[in-house]
Amino acid sequence: MANVLVSIEKGIEIGAEDALKWLTGANKALHAAPAVVAALAALLGAIEKPLVDMAGVASNPLNIILDVQTATDVKAVWPQVKEFLSSMDIKL
Repeated sequence: MANVLVSIEKGIEIGAEDALKWLTGANKALHAAPAVVAALAALLGAIEKPLVDMAGVASNPLNIILDVQTATDVKAVWPQVKEFLSSMDIKL
């Protein structure tokens, strides 16, 4: 019986550690710089049209067109974007 209780306690401890890690990452995500959110929104907006037209994607590579200003803005905050994604365990 004691072994079962120790195993349960260990499982709860591991679960609590995982929850704490996730909450720490979520906290970082909630405080992400507005520029990061704007850059991700711009990139997602740019891929929306090509993804809607999947027939075109099947015959041609997926081309994402960004205007010079958007590309410059995204490039300026790219290190912050990578840090943000890294905080959520997303590897680039």
